[in-house]
Amino acid sequence: MDSSLTLSALQTDLFWEDKSKNLDQLAKQIEALPSTDVVLLPEMFTTGFTMAAEKLAEDMEGETVQWMRHWAEKKQAAIGGSTIIKASGKVYNRFLWVHPTGEIDFYDKRHTFTLAGESDAYATGQNDGIIHYKDWKICLRVCYDVRFPVWNRNKYDYDLLIFTANWPAKRIAHWDALLKARAIENMAYCIGVNRIGTDGANLHYPGHTAFYDYMGETLSIAEPNRPQALTTQLNKASLQQVRHKLPFLNDRDRFTIQS
Repeated sequence: MDSSLTLSALQTDLFWEDKSKNLDQLAKQIEALPSTDVVLLPEMFTTGFTMAAEKLAEDMEGETVQWMRHWAEKKQAAIGGSTIIKASGKVYNRFLWVHPTGEIDFYDKRHTFTLAGESDAYATGQNDGIIHYKDWKICLRVCYDVRFPVWNRNKYDYDLLIFTANWPAKRIAHWDALLKARAIENMAYCIGVNRIGTDGANLHYPGHTAFYDYMGETLSIAEPNRPQALTTQLNKASLQQVRHKLPFLNDRDRFTIQS
């Protein structure tokens, strides 16, 4: 099987709490993409990082999921990004991964951002976020999760770690450093897709969408404060070769995370 995987990350501004405008804008950006295996969208790509969870939540058969299924089938690519989903009476910041077949995997954000009140508006996720796509093992994470190395620790032998985010400008140096650190310590490709623009809470986002390899080397990074479709091809064979040559993960600590 081909060991390469091509991913396109959309660094874009978002319309505050306006699903229709966001989906229309993103549809045009996805339509313009060349052939790719994966399209990645920012955190809460239909609304921006809002705490109006109950008001804006959809279920798993809602318009946003159907929109993602449409574009995944049309582009024959997985579509991934987080949105507001209500399930079993709780509202989650849910990272949806929609396969070209229409099958859906998801990860519910575990570390809700208490500083902004996200922990009051959204339930804490309990699933591990490990999915399989095109012979790749992928770990899905959302924004604030990047600060917690134990939660991201590569005890699953994943190949690729993906963060979807609304990460503000005033702490963007943390974002840059943490993404690189997560790549190095887990010996995995690491991708962070962040939005640009200013939201309804008057927070500014500069982007810094980036791809890092398993040694923490920068593969590509988007221009700050500009909309951009960043496309990069990853190679699994080279990852495996380096892990064989430098078997650091064999010495990782064993642990159990309490809920």
